[in-house]
Amino acid sequence: MDIKQLIGETTDYDKKVALETKKPKSWCKSISAFANCYGGKLVFGVANDDALVGLSDAKGDAEKISEIIKTHLNPIPEFKLSFEKDNDKTFVIVEVMKGQQIPYYYEGDGQLIAFMRIGNESVPATPSQLRELVLHGSGESYDSLKSRYDFNNMSFTKLKSVYKQRTGNAFEDTDYESFGLVDEKGNLTNAGALLADESPVRHSRLFCTRWNGLTKASGIVDALDDKEYTGSLVTLLQAGTDFVRNNSKKAWRKVDDGRIEMPDYPDRAVLEGVVNALIHRNYMEIGSEVHIDMFDDRIEIYSPGGMVSGISLEGKDLLKIPSKRRNPILADIFSRLKYMERRGSGFKKILADYEGQVEFDESKMPVFDADNDDFTLTLYNLNYGSNYATQVNENVIENVIENVIEISEEKIKKLMPEYSKKKLAKAYEILKMISENPNISIDELRIALDVTDRTIARYISELKDKGIIERKGPDNGGEWKIK
Repeated sequence: MDIKQLIGETTDYDKKVALETKKPKSWCKSISAFANCYGGKLVFGVANDDALVGLSDAKGDAEKISEIIKTHLNPIPEFKLSFEKDNDKTFVIVEVMKGQQIPYYYEGDGQLIAFMRIGNESVPATPSQLRELVLHGSGESYDSLKSRYDFNNMSFTKLKSVYKQRTGNAFEDTDYESFGLVDEKGNLTNAGALLADESPVRHSRLFCTRWNGLTKASGIVDALDDKEYTGSLVTLLQAGTDFVRNNSKKAWRKVDDGRIEMPDYPDRAVLEGVVNALIHRNYMEIGSEVHIDMFDDRIEIYSPGGMVSGISLEGKDLLKIPSKRRNPILADIFSRLKYMERRGSGFKKILADYEGQVEFDESKMPVFDADNDDFTLTLYNLNYGSNYATQVNENVIENVIENVIEISEEKIKKLMPEYSKKKLAKAYEILKMISENPNISIDELRIALDVTDRTIARYISELKDKGIIERKGPDNGGEWKIK
């Protein structure tokens, strides 16, 4: 028999080789954490290396365990004691149910501490986690609470227009309360504050960055595009998906009856990822915002606050994880706007959207990572490392080769597949102007192309990194050389 057979099917477990009556906190913290999160089992008689040791007086220890829990846990969680045997060894198993009166505190040594499970450890709840536990224990959610802002100072033009556009229905005055934007007394809720046109909730901002390369520090020009968005959550959703769309491209493959478009990232997967980040984030976590970080090979969508139940996703079947909502009012509103479904199937839709793409393989499977404090979704670029994009830009390559004879086809293809047709055309214009006038300045290039200082600097940096051009001599008085 091993420990898995001993405890049976359970979400989480902890183990102690023996009962420590003089140090009850050493194991009562697990009881508190299980009750505050999603339940679990504490097994007495198992060593740290999972060796089955057993207890010499299991019946006596069980009585002491029950008494200590009733003395040191406040309120007392629901638990069951059972005995298991393995040959001549006896074990005590404490099964703790998910609590209905959270938070559950350990009380002793002049301390009152609520514990949470993070991975396989029981740790003290952070102030933010404790506030969330108190809310859950009271049967309320952050988005349902009265905000500190005045409803009369808010407008909801964006919400109303999107509701009309996506459902065909007009937003009525009675909908403010039915949607949960105000409470029964007409007070603006936190959900209302988050959905107002000029949302006053500063930490609801969205940060989007297109990084240059595979990390956040890949070269001279770190960020190719960088935006900060504020306002209604509806505005943030549209801005976030637009940012991804504007910083990605579609390749295509020829088929007998036409061609198949192959996007870097499936639209539905991106939408679901951004919706989940905005709707299910922990808005009581001050000083942290939702981030969309785009790299050459992937997108990382980060959201403060892990899974509502506190579980880790490691080793879990994502298709069988039950849907739980941290902000049920926000989730309901976005369901009414037809951005998500009430039954909560975001994981399934993201996975299905990827698996339905012609360029999909198992190495590009989306990755979901969560603990108590953070949630990160990684979406992989389906076209990264392939030669599909070359097909999109064949005619541009031919133009470059014909007009800039100093550049070999091999070097031009170093720009592939990262460059879209539009971007490669710009690069061609730069190379053409440099070949015609090696002394041309960066500012003259910028003016001729009608782009910003940042954009021309990015093109120059990338052409240098690809070994296409180099600068001879100083900035003033030097000249360009096409290699």
